Amino acid sequence: MAKRQAKARQQPASSASAFTPDAISVGARHLEVGGGDFVASFAITGYPREVHAGWLAPLLTYPGRVDVSLHIDPIDPATAATRLRKQLAKLESGRRHTADKGRLLDPYVEAATEDAHDLSHRVARGEGRLFRLGLYLTVHAATEQALATEVAAVRSLAASLLLDAKPTTYRSVQGWVTCLPMGLDLVGMKRTFDTAALSAAFPFTSPDLPPPDPTSVAAPAGVLYGYNLGSSGLVHHDRWALDNHNGVVLGRSGAGKSYLTKLEILRSLYRGVEIHVIDPEDEYARLAHAVGGTYVHLGAEGVHVNPLDLPIHTRADGRRTAPRDALLRRSLFLHTVLAVLFGEELSASERAALDRAVAATYQQAGITADPRTWTRQAPLLADLAATLASRTEPGAHELAARLAPFTEGAFSGLFAGPTTTRPEGHLVVHSLRDLPDELKPIGTLLTLDTVWRQVSNPAIRKPRLVVVDETWLLMATEAGARFLYQMAKAARKRWAGLLLATQDILDFLRSPLGKAVIANAATTVLLRQAPQAIDEIAEVFNLSQGERQFLLAADRGQGLLSAGVQHVAFQSLASPTEDYLITSSPEVLANLPDTEKDSGWVDVP
Repeated sequence: MAKRQAKARQQPASSASAFTPDAISVGARHLEVGGGDFVASFAITGYPREVHAGWLAPLLTYPGRVDVSLHIDPIDPATAATRLRKQLAKLESGRRHTADKGRLLDPYVEAATEDAHDLSHRVARGEGRLFRLGLYLTVHAATEQALATEVAAVRSLAASLLLDAKPTTYRSVQGWVTCLPMGLDLVGMKRTFDTAALSAAFPFTSPDLPPPDPTSVAAPAGVLYGYNLGSSGLVHHDRWALDNHNGVVLGRSGAGKSYLTKLEILRSLYRGVEIHVIDPEDEYARLAHAVGGTYVHLGAEGVHVNPLDLPIHTRADGRRTAPRDALLRRSLFLHTVLAVLFGEELSASERAALDRAVAATYQQAGITADPRTWTRQAPLLADLAATLASRTEPGAHELAARLAPFTEGAFSGLFAGPTTTRPEGHLVVHSLRDLPDELKPIGTLLTLDTVWRQVSNPAIRKPRLVVVDETWLLMATEAGARFLYQMAKAARKRWAGLLLATQDILDFLRSPLGKAVIANAATTVLLRQAPQAIDEIAEVFNLSQGERQFLLAADRGQGLLSAGVQHVAFQSLASPTEDYLITSSPEVLANLPDTEKDSGWVDVP
């Protein structure tokens, strides 16, 4: 016996003892747990007649410490039908007795009878089920006086939600244990709920981002961004329900911009949104392959883009259509193309020479103002350079000489032939990583132009999202920034949204066109920021002092979601499968199978 006692003394304490309080002082309506935590528990006995989605979220956003516990027991259909029949019999009997005595009908009984009839019909048709729900609250405070103040505040909040909170008098221990994550209901004060009311009890919306229609009781739409850092509620956001569908994601390097963008892309695909991505670092290739998307590898051998292509759309019946001013628009777009290629605006004489040369180049290819000629093979950039070299007006020869590296020199591969791909699909990723740095701005511009053709196709009626990662590549040039601004203004009319992500925040904010693009974005996500940029960001986005400090100290994946005047701090949340598809962590990528690793390298003997 002594040996067994010594052995027991030598054994370490169980892991459960680490979470067990040293002492509990039990009162009639409260407990003192561990000598410094005063708690009081309540059971909800009265509920509102009608509820909306996320109606319990205000309890979770209470600034004090409050535990909210839901205990749910399903009721089998046979028992539910029997109970409903008995309840209806009681209500109808009471109504008839009241009518026989000539008394006024009780409006509460009338409402309960109507609800019981409606519920019985839905249960009989299999449109819902019945559940027993117990809702309990536990309030925490540091002192007994502070507990009384917190209890009064929580009961007032519950009353504003039409909830009747009754203290668990002389059952304070049972009430406290019921709110612990143990799955035990020792109070047993439950109410019958149907499926619709029970589903609305879960906090699937954030009260900081109100729904577009506050009167709607429908389930929240949009994309799940993560969970609210101020509560346990989830943050849903629907960009398609706002005035415009544009958005920007701003954050320093390593803050999680691409991760969050890919997460929104993946979840938007579930809703049937068509997505086009401009990917400068080849970060979206694995995601595209996993979901059966289209991958366009610019810079690879044999992949060409012709900036002189006319925007021709093919309708569902096989007919090909184009805007009435397609040729004029393409001629004007070529001015932007050359300005981005050269990195500066063209002079007046160069613009005049280019305008005449473009018209002559199309005529040489048999393309005129007659729309019937627009389906012919478009000329190439080399044909335009040859036309400029053959003309005598001022500036033509200078333009031809400046175009030489892009038509017959080191950078001619991208423009060496007709466009090789017509990207279509639910997810199209345009990779720019293998383009030389000198061609990345023009590659971004031409890809945006290709995407805009798809977006402006009148034969397709579905929401489309255009994602431009590392937007600073295009904003670095005046012509590229102007094109992006025009696209941001016109996207809403095509049921499209423009999502921009960048880490060069100061350059973005100091550009007049950059500020204009932000002004045309109804959704803004701010991730961790550098101290050098926080002052300008706080001024542009009207941030409070607390929000400034949050953005300076935010962990990876934490950010501030802004929709109009509403701000909510959140933590992005991804499942293990989603994390595997969207992560850009070098440690994870290094352990991928060879079939999933980058194939852009070749063996050199």
